[in-house]
Amino acid sequence: MENDAENKPVENAWALKVPSFTKEDVKPCLVEESSFATLFPKYREKYLKECWSLVQTLLKEHELKADLDLLEGSMSVRTTRKTWDPYIILKARDFIQLLARSVPYEHAAKVLDDDVFCEIIRIGKIVRNKARFVKRRQRLIGPNGATLKAIELLTGCYVLIQGNTVSAIGPWTGLKHVRSIVMDTMNNIHPIYHIKALMIKRELAKDPNLKNESWDRFVPKFPNRSVKSKKIQKKKKPKKDYTPFPPEQQESKIDQQIASGEYFLEENERKRKQEYERRQKEVVKTKERKEKKMLKFIPPPERETRVLEEKSRDVDIKSLKAPDIMDTVEEELKQFNMAGECVGGGRIIHDPVDKTIEVFGYSQGYGRADHAIATEVLKKVYPIYKISWKNDGY
Repeated sequence: MENDAENKPVENAWALKVPSFTKEDVKPCLVEESSFATLFPKYREKYLKECWSLVQTLLKEHELKADLDLLEGSMSVRTTRKTWDPYIILKARDFIQLLARSVPYEHAAKVLDDDVFCEIIRIGKIVRNKARFVKRRQRLIGPNGATLKAIELLTGCYVLIQGNTVSAIGPWTGLKHVRSIVMDTMNNIHPIYHIKALMIKRELAKDPNLKNESWDRFVPKFPNRSVKSKKIQKKKKPKKDYTPFPPEQQESKIDQQIASGEYFLEENERKRKQEYERRQKEVVKTKERKEKKMLKFIPPPERETRVLEEKSRDVDIKSLKAPDIMDTVEEELKQFNMAGECVGGGRIIHDPVDKTIEVFGYSQGYGRADHAIATEVLKKVYPIYKISWKNDGY
């Protein structure tokens, strides 16, 4: 019965628990020594020196040796006679590669576990334009790292973007999703589409009734809306009329010299003439350069402004305040047996030159008025003016 259960097909291979590989499962039988080495950038030297003792202690548990060469800027790992796990050297190779790509020691050490894997995705050569490359790489990070955090939560992987590479550490299923998100993002597909699809799939996985059905009808499909740039049509040269006769032969340099009389001059006179012509051309070019340079110092034409006729009148500023204006208006209303109430105040800036009026501010005694109503009244009186209002200011 046990053999029949083992031979049955497995519904979800990812859900199987692989037994851990221990020292008792195999005897040390490595015949040859295996080693791997990798270079690291200069800025990682200080961090590696600080944590190298921890690296050696961790690898010693697996009977491996590690060397740090600061002169060459390289790290290396190798097996020993006591190494019992034949695959651990590949895990150690990934471990030092992650350290070289700025992954912290705490996260890089997880790759030595049996159920944790890693992948270093190279994105430097996908996009040639540097500005476009930086913009698309920033999409993976998102505002305040929100997009990167969402990718880590949905895939269960640790993701680090450094320079021209993206380092990911986690299970195989998560690494597969991380790689597809990174590659599509660098190919101008926003990562939010993948994030939405992963969120929907995670909720669908909780329903046991949908495990044998296709999820295509639930996953949103986003059409490609990128507008192709219009190709610049080259101006076609007009075709010349066909003639069976060959074109007229161009005059040679000697013929031109004979026509100008230069051919009959002596060598010294010819050189003197050429030098004179060369200097004349230099004088003309120098003059053109000076004129072009002086164009920057010519001031632009001044804007024509209308001079308003100033009428001399004595204006009492104190009489323009809201309480005084209200007293004046109430006296006028009493003549018509009417009463008024001040619901607020403010200020008005009137510019007759630019035809603009601005309403803003408030009154200390009556508070802020409804500037929108005042603006509508002003628009009826000044229809050609540009009138605006705001609640800011005093």
